Amino acid sequence: MKILAITSCPNGIAHTYMAAENLQKAAEKLGVQMKVETQGSIGVENEFTEKDIREADGIIIAADKSVNKDRFIGKKVLVAGVQDGIRKPEELINKISGDVPVYKASKAAEKNHKKEEKQNPFYRHLMNGVSYMIPFIVIGGLLIAIALTLGGEKTPGGLVIPDDSFWKTIEKLGGASFTFMIPILAGFIAVSIADRPGLAPGMIGGYIAANGSFYGSEAGAGFIGGIIAGFLAGYVALGIKKLKVPKAIQPIMPIIIIPIIASLIVGLVFVYILGAPVAQVFESLTSWLASMQGTSSILLALILGAMISFDMGGPVNKVAFLFGSAMIAEGNYEIMGPIAVAICIPPIGMGLATFLGKKKFQPAEREAGKASFTMGLFGITEGAIPFAAQDPLRVIPSIMAGSMIGSVIAMLGHVGDKVAHGGPIVAVLGAVDNVLMFFIAVIAGAFVTALLVNILKRDVQTLDTPDAKEAEETQEVPQKTHQKEIKTANIEIKKLTDITSPELIDVNLAGLTRDDVIDEMIQKLDDAGALSSTSDFKQAILNREQESSTGIGMNIAIPHGKSIAVKKPRVVFGLKKDGVDWKSLDGTDAKLIFMIAVPKDSEGNEHLKILQMLSRKLMDESYREQLLAVKTKEEAFQLLESIE
Repeated sequence: MKILAITSCPNGIAHTYMAAENLQKAAEKLGVQMKVETQGSIGVENEFTEKDIREADGIIIAADKSVNKDRFIGKKVLVAGVQDGIRKPEELINKISGDVPVYKASKAAEKNHKKEEKQNPFYRHLMNGVSYMIPFIVIGGLLIAIALTLGGEKTPGGLVIPDDSFWKTIEKLGGASFTFMIPILAGFIAVSIADRPGLAPGMIGGYIAANGSFYGSEAGAGFIGGIIAGFLAGYVALGIKKLKVPKAIQPIMPIIIIPIIASLIVGLVFVYILGAPVAQVFESLTSWLASMQGTSSILLALILGAMISFDMGGPVNKVAFLFGSAMIAEGNYEIMGPIAVAICIPPIGMGLATFLGKKKFQPAEREAGKASFTMGLFGITEGAIPFAAQDPLRVIPSIMAGSMIGSVIAMLGHVGDKVAHGGPIVAVLGAVDNVLMFFIAVIAGAFVTALLVNILKRDVQTLDTPDAKEAEETQEVPQKTHQKEIKTANIEIKKLTDITSPELIDVNLAGLTRDDVIDEMIQKLDDAGALSSTSDFKQAILNREQESSTGIGMNIAIPHGKSIAVKKPRVVFGLKKDGVDWKSLDGTDAKLIFMIAVPKDSEGNEHLKILQMLSRKLMDESYREQLLAVKTKEEAFQLLESIE
């Protein structure tokens, strides 16, 4: 039987190689042929060939991060955590010979996943929020559209559904879905940045951003405010997560302290700092539009078209819409006519763009385009928000240009609208004067938007699409993982004892806490002349510990740091026979402690390769027992000579 295995942990350091070593040993014990590919921080090692995969009876993936399974379609694939690879290797090998499902994932899905991994962090966080927001927009928009079509009645105050109608209930359901739109956007942006502790602050911040009543505005800050709230909440929560707190408080940090403090900060910032400018902008724009009535009708149409499409339901949009509605009450329908055209052009234009330029949009975007187009027919501008949120610099100018063109054509064609609503639905229901010019304006504006978006998207597609040079982003790493030669600071490292010595060994560490032990070991490095600053190097060590504990389990800890304070690569070995709490994943105290110091300007990933040497050797239980039993520095040094 031939089995392939992949091991990978979030940091790609010790646990990756510990799992690989234990799986290899278990396979030898069970008489199974196995090849293990490690996907660590120094890249992919011992990579599978096409022949390996073709001949394999099954694949074990022992990983705590995403592993591309595209190569294994048609093969039995068993997915487990990296800890299972370390602690239950025989169980995994026995399972793969049993009833394990054959992997049948879509190649296209895997390709999209790979592309997502290449996105910059800002875009990835934004898209996380957008992807969760889209269903709420689609549900809300289509339910309201159905309710207006089947139950709407034209009245002097706009297109209205009677309160006692069944369709009023459907409209309310759609409105409820829209209510969640911006909080969901903000919440899941924050989750992408700070994980679950960011969810509540993000959603609360998004809700406040969407409700101007919190800061004295008739309109909220719209989806732009939601994006600001999401990023603010995410980074505030992440900053609090990184604070060093007493051990007793750590368990309640993610469920109480981080959400409460982050929510307070985000909420107060929006109410007292960001909200007031939004309210002021709202009032100023309203006054400005009122003063524009006596000027050129074309200029007014351009301004109204730009405002309607700028934030699609936000404060700028609302100012223009409410201005048009007020003009209806005064009997001036030719202000609302251009607005009714501008309202529907963003969603119709973006839907049309996905039809005309299919190669410019991902499959999910093309599906969103269909919903967007449909919402546009019913005057629901929010249908374009997903496109504007994920690519604002290209989409917003395009939809503004289309709405401005459509609005001007409507103004010149004397299009009037007697109800406070927009889109073709109002023309079909007989609320529009000069229906022919209304549709000419909508079609012209939508095509302008679609063409501009596709012209601008050409460049972004070239930049975002992986090509044949994709491999340049990954390092080439030798397949053999043993007998590595590491060159740094003019030192060739073939084995661990090339960078350690008896003077860097302490078999009787005195420290009672993790930080005490770190200080002891750093002092060893300083005494050996390996450091220019003990405080700077200690900070590098502690920064690494904050990311995740270097206590890798089985009574082992491998603190490590790369710093300008390190003059030359060195490893300190310390023995703490009664153990010290290192917050190890398996709960064991650290007794065998290796501290790795590497210069900041050294080439490559030497500290990771040294870690790999240690991780593999320390998987040997008998070797660990020998180290625990040493009584002198000389005995320890002799044992360390076998690590290579």
